[in-house]
Amino acid sequence: MTQPCSIAPSAPPDAGRVTGAYLQPVVETAAALGVDAGRLARAASLHETALSPLPESLPACDYIAVLDAGARLTGDAHFGLHVGERVRPSTFSVYGLVLMACRDFGQALEQTQRYEGLAHDLGRTMLSVEGEEALYGWTTHYPAATRHLVESVFAGIRVFGSWLAGRPLAPTRMAFTHRSDASAREYLRVLGVQPRFGAPANLAAFDAGLLAMPVPNADPSLYPVLRQHAERLLGERAALGAGVAAQARAAVIRALAQGGARLPAVAAQLGLSPRTLQRKLADAGCGFQEVLDSVRYELAQAYLRQRDLSLADIAFLLGYQEQSAFTHAFRVWSGMNPGAWRDALAPGYPAAAS
Repeated sequence: MTQPCSIAPSAPPDAGRVTGAYLQPVVETAAALGVDAGRLARAASLHETALSPLPESLPACDYIAVLDAGARLTGDAHFGLHVGERVRPSTFSVYGLVLMACRDFGQALEQTQRYEGLAHDLGRTMLSVEGEEALYGWTTHYPAATRHLVESVFAGIRVFGSWLAGRPLAPTRMAFTHRSDASAREYLRVLGVQPRFGAPANLAAFDAGLLAMPVPNADPSLYPVLRQHAERLLGERAALGAGVAAQARAAVIRALAQGGARLPAVAAQLGLSPRTLQRKLADAGCGFQEVLDSVRYELAQAYLRQRDLSLADIAFLLGYQEQSAFTHAFRVWSGMNPGAWRDALAPGYPAAAS
């Protein structure tokens, strides 16, 4: 049994898959440090055969558990960085092929924003240009995950970008929201710059002129075909997500309004057995608890903005028997207690805002 996910408010209700190709660098890094796939799987509370052979995809929560297990078992303080170093074009599957056919780096980063979800649902890329500086930002859907997740993403982006360019590329500066007391020398070696920790956002800054740099050896003639294939895959994912996951989300909201949202009651609303609902949600890339937590977190934020509702009232509205259970869950989702979250709202915030 895996641990429950922590879903950020930006995560869609059907979020939560990582492809086997994206998982491969984690398994390879652990193996290089003496931890085989079976041991890694067991440490992540998975069946010992779950990672060998590599699955077609894996729930994002399981991926994070595997990543953390690798760091723990190997004792590697820079496990995330070393996972990122093993990224290759095939890591990103179809989306990686699209990037390799882009005419320049600006187009490649634009396509990253659109197709990143074909490789994983761990977070999302953002790109902005401020004067002569371009900013690559990445927002995680799992803020409770350890620093190895964000560090693996940024190391992988640098490695893949350098591979595309045919030469080492280094940002002018980098910042992470987490803190780290691990060796600064290794950060500098892998990332090309010493990051700042405890920052407001995860980002890498670079010369905006790089956006116009052609991708060497790219074949732009393949771009329309690859993009069409990627669009079809996105459409299939959207159709799947708009099905049972969206229906389950709506059913959970209705059930909470009636005093509870247990799996049997939600399944009954949809005319399914609990086992069938669980199977259909798994096919859509999520689980019942993930949908329930996502809905509860979204509603909790709306209720906390209503100053006339006590924390005990909110806990009851969300289907918790004890206020302490709500407080614990909200701390996992947001990193802070619900009372502190409410106090952090801007003074004079409208009481009934959503």
